[in-house]
Amino acid sequence: MSHTVGQVRVDVEEASRWLTGRVVRTPVLRSPVIDEIAGARVLLKAENLQNGGSYKMRGALRAVGRLAAAGHTGVIAQSTGNHAVAVALAARQHGLAATVVLPVDAAPTKVDRARGAGARVVFAGTGVEERVTVANGLSAESGHPVIDAYDHPDVIAGQGTASLELIEEAERAGTPLDTLVVPVGGGGGVAGACLATAGSGIEVYGVEPVGCDSLARSLAAGVRVPVAPAPTIADGLRPSCVGELPFAIVRDTLRDVVRVDDDEIAAAFRLILTELKVLAEPSGAAGLAGVLRLAPQQDRQRTIGVVLTGGNVEAALVARLMAPRPAESTTGEGVAA
Repeated sequence: MSHTVGQVRVDVEEASRWLTGRVVRTPVLRSPVIDEIAGARVLLKAENLQNGGSYKMRGALRAVGRLAAAGHTGVIAQSTGNHAVAVALAARQHGLAATVVLPVDAAPTKVDRARGAGARVVFAGTGVEERVTVANGLSAESGHPVIDAYDHPDVIAGQGTASLELIEEAERAGTPLDTLVVPVGGGGGVAGACLATAGSGIEVYGVEPVGCDSLARSLAAGVRVPVAPAPTIADGLRPSCVGELPFAIVRDTLRDVVRVDDDEIAAAFRLILTELKVLAEPSGAAGLAGVLRLAPQQDRQRTIGVVLTGGNVEAALVARLMAPRPAESTTGEGVAA
C-alpha cells in the first residue's frame, strides 16, 4: 500500500485539483437555530447533495480514475451501500465494468442506485468479513482490482477533499474552522480530514455510534480493536474494525472520538431536515449529533465544520424519524476516554 502514514495534505490537494469539474462542489449550510443549540458557529458541508448522494463519490472517482488510466477494464467493491454506489457510478463514467458486493440487508435505495449505475450486484451475508471474502474471490476470478471502501490511499485522499473544500469555504467567509467533525465508519473520511487539516491547527473529532466504536477502542488500546457492531440507524457506520491505513493516519492526529446513540442521531437528523431543509441519512447526521454532544464545551466564537457525508435514506425511515415524539434529549454516552 503506497504512502501509508507518510500520506500528507498534498495528496488531498492533488486529488482536489483532479476532481475539480468531476464532482459537485457542494454548498456549506448554516442555521442560527443549530448555532444556538450547539453554542458555536456550525458550518455543514452538504455532501448529501453530491453525485451518488454521498461524499464517497470523491474517493471512488479518484481511485477508479487512476485504475482506468492504468489500463484496468473492471473494478470490484464491497460496502453497506454508498461506496458501492459511488464505485458503480465512477466505473460507468470511465467505461469500466463494476461488481459490487452488498449485505443481504442493504437498504433497497442503495441497491437500486448501484444497479441503476450499471453495476452487477452480489449479496453476501450481513458482516464485512463475508463481503470481503466474496469480493476477493471475485477479484481472483476476474483479475479486476478491489477498491476498498476506506483502506485505500486514493479513497482516503478523495474523501479528504470534502473537508478541504469546507476548510477553504470557511476561510473565504471569514470564519476559519477551529474544529472539524466527521462521522466514522471504516475511518476513510476522518483520515482524509486529518490529512486535509495537517499543519492548520484545526482539531479533528470523529463520531461513532454507541457499540460501533472500533476507532475509539483502538485509540485507547493503541492497536486496532474489532467490535461486533451493535444495531444502529446509522447503517453506514457499522464496520467491525477501523481500517489499517486510516488508523495509522489518525492515531496521532485525531483530537478525540465522540460516541452518540440513536436518539441523538435521530435528533440531529430532524434538525438538519427542519432547519437546513435538506435530507441527510442518519450516518451523515451523526456528525452534527457529535457536535451537539460536545455542546457544553463550546464557545460561541468557535467555528465548527461538519461533513454531512450522505443523503441516501429510505422513505420509511424518514417517516419513522420524523414522527412526533417526547421532548428531545441530548444526554448519552459522551466522549471516549
